[in-house]
Amino acid sequence: MARHRKPILWFAAALLLLPCFGPARAEPARLDTIRDIFAKLRSCWKPPPASRANLIDITVVVSFNREGAIIGHPKITHESEHATDNDRLIYRVAVMEALQRCTPLPFTEALGGAVAGRPIAFPFKSPRKLPPKPTEHRAWLTPKIL
Repeated sequence: MARHRKPILWFAAALLLLPCFGPARAEPARLDTIRDIFAKLRSCWKPPPASRANLIDITVVVSFNREGAIIGHPKITHESEHATDNDRLIYRVAVMEALQRCTPLPFTEALGGAVAGRPIAFPFKSPRKLPPKPTEHRAWLTPKIL
């Protein structure tokens, strides 16, 4: 009877150790700096294809709580001046999709405490060259007389 117990003990010990050697569960890398936040958001950014919208730059202001979830509503504060209404709409949707893909952000406790409730402006840049800015004409400036 004692001989039958040894294989059972080995089997029980193997079952106890199985979770230690099972598939590794990668915990998301914790964000510890503002630079980490920008890199994470940049990794989630998927600009619309050029066939759907002209290339524009857009900036969103967003606040997070200590756990990395968005507080309130993100606010668009800048869009390229040459953007059409269609471009603006498509890029706004792309920005909101990027925020949904990334949040909640995995803040460390220190970073969560530092950024909680504070607005962060994040620029989403187009990956290709934008058209040149139009020349500004200032009617209030007097021409130089030589």
